[in-house]
Amino acid sequence: MSVLVFDLDGTLVSSMEDLVVTLNVVLTANGHREVPQEKVVHMVGMGARILLQRGLEFNKIEWTDEMVDPLFRHFLDHYAANIAVHTRPFEGVEASLETFRKQGWKLAVCTNKAERLTLPLLDALDLAKYFDAVVGGDTYERSKPHADPVHGAIERAGGTVEGSIMIGDSGTDINAARNAGIPVIAVDFGYTPVPVSELGPDKVISHFDELGAAIETLPGLKR
Repeated sequence: MSVLVFDLDGTLVSSMEDLVVTLNVVLTANGHREVPQEKVVHMVGMGARILLQRGLEFNKIEWTDEMVDPLFRHFLDHYAANIAVHTRPFEGVEASLETFRKQGWKLAVCTNKAERLTLPLLDALDLAKYFDAVVGGDTYERSKPHADPVHGAIERAGGTVEGSIMIGDSGTDINAARNAGIPVIAVDFGYTPVPVSELGPDKVISHFDELGAAIETLPGLKR
């Protein structure tokens, strides 16, 4: 059984506003400058801890793990309490997920967002019902771009690596798919510092309405 493995932020959901607000609440509470949203777009994708590290670097702070730890706890608490103030699924996401399920695909989420944030967000947006498995950045010892969480998402969804496909928006997702040995389709409306087409995905789409056709063009498709 093949699995469609989706990244979350910047792929399934537009979450940038809530991430920016939380990052800046934490930074300003500790005497640092806010980071403009256009800068944060290039900082996300590797989880909240690295986002905070990059926010400190923006402030020209030489951070240490001991410095980041309390900021990370503050980030998780604030974000959990404001998980979907502005965050919404991208246009076409829900209709596409419904279609894929009817076609017999298994569906999984594989994100670098912590499980304690991922699961409530999917519930808040009424998306959890579509997925056979959800893997967060802390589900396994190693997160994307390592293959482990991708393989874990496929296994938990009851599928096989052969025939499965990654859908993401960043180099992290593309590298994770390559490491996992599966093809990858990239959306061009996500969060990446360079055009995603330059990062070598198998296909690029600009709307979820295009995903089904993109999947059909991949070699070795089977369900």
